Amino acid sequence: MSLRIRRNPRLERIRRNRLHPEYTALMAATVPAIGPTGLRRINPHQTGFVMVQGRKRLNRLNPGGVGFATSSQPGQAQAKEKPLHSVTDPRGYVAVVMDLPGGRLSSHDRDVLGLAQQLAQAKDDPHAVLAIALGDVRETDLGGAGADRVIQLSQLHTEPLTGYCPELKLSILTEIEKHYQPAYWLFPDSIDGGADLGSRWAVQQHERAAVQAWQVNKENTVCRGGSQLTDWHRPTPRVLLLAPECAAPVEEYRYEALPLELTPPEPISATIEDRGPVSVDPSQIALSEAEFILAAGNGVRNWDQFHQVATVLGATEGASRVAVDDGYMPRHRQVGASGTWVSARVYLAVGISGAIQHLQGIGQCETVIAVNLDAGCDMVRRADLTVIADSEAVFAELLNLMTERQTGVSHQSDTADEGEARHVA
Repeated sequence: MSLRIRRNPRLERIRRNRLHPEYTALMAATVPAIGPTGLRRINPHQTGFVMVQGRKRLNRLNPGGVGFATSSQPGQAQAKEKPLHSVTDPRGYVAVVMDLPGGRLSSHDRDVLGLAQQLAQAKDDPHAVLAIALGDVRETDLGGAGADRVIQLSQLHTEPLTGYCPELKLSILTEIEKHYQPAYWLFPDSIDGGADLGSRWAVQQHERAAVQAWQVNKENTVCRGGSQLTDWHRPTPRVLLLAPECAAPVEEYRYEALPLELTPPEPISATIEDRGPVSVDPSQIALSEAEFILAAGNGVRNWDQFHQVATVLGATEGASRVAVDDGYMPRHRQVGASGTWVSARVYLAVGISGAIQHLQGIGQCETVIAVNLDAGCDMVRRADLTVIADSEAVFAELLNLMTERQTGVSHQSDTADEGEARHVA
């Protein structure tokens, strides 16, 4: 019996006929075509995605991606169910104290959970990753981020854990140490609370913590120092304050995220009083440090309205290169590979088509919202939420909504037609 791969003339005819009823299903398959000589060939017509308007777009953020979208909505691939990773009887734990800014996992938290899984799997006996969530938690997929077990507390003896309360949180960590004795304690080395709490915990445990650690295994740790220009090598300690991108987030498996019970510690009298956050002018925040950015592109015409919306929403202003070159925004507000790389939690792009340099600059943003008239532009492809509408209409609606929220008075239109016109696509 010959092992030579043979051609299928029927499938080749279907590939050449886009009107054939089996054409879509056949082109969605990832099996490469067979050439006349029996060699496997990549079909260039199969690379990319078909947008809403029927135009095909290349996925520049994932050049290796091949195949058309096969879901009910164009441009969205079907999600495959990941295999479940379970630890039935853990002999130990790797504890991760997450920042959870705004109640949700940050990219820094996901990196730390990814490293925790690496340390847990490097142990000889089965270890589980214990994710510790203190405060207001809105995240619903801790298992998808790499948590085998979860301890979640929003308050301690009627005292909320949402503000700055390191003494209350340290008492909880002490109780976890008493009951579970984790092999490692992992904290994000960030301004969102991980650096402060991790340093306090290391002092309380008489441990010499590794700070700004970015390469870690069970034996050695590499830390950044000297204004990020020097690497310090040391044995891996028990308490680690980890830098961003210390490890890749988990992707291959989903995890159980089973809740664990914890006996609340005894009440303590805290000496630190949280007086709340200090208001800061968003226009004075650098783009690289901003959490909420409102960026404008060539599609914005009413710039006074744009500045007014940014002020009302409390957003830091940004712009595309076209808007900066045209003189509408200063150069230090340019976002992109040729401007400033940003890592905002929310990036609202208005009238920006999405050049490759701009998409590279917003690659670390958690949530991207696009407002554009072109449903097939690259920014729409990148966005998590899209509004297909004119920028002035969206700005006007945002101003009305913020006015209603501040005054409590609803500004509704007098006629039914005007009321129907007030919507976001």
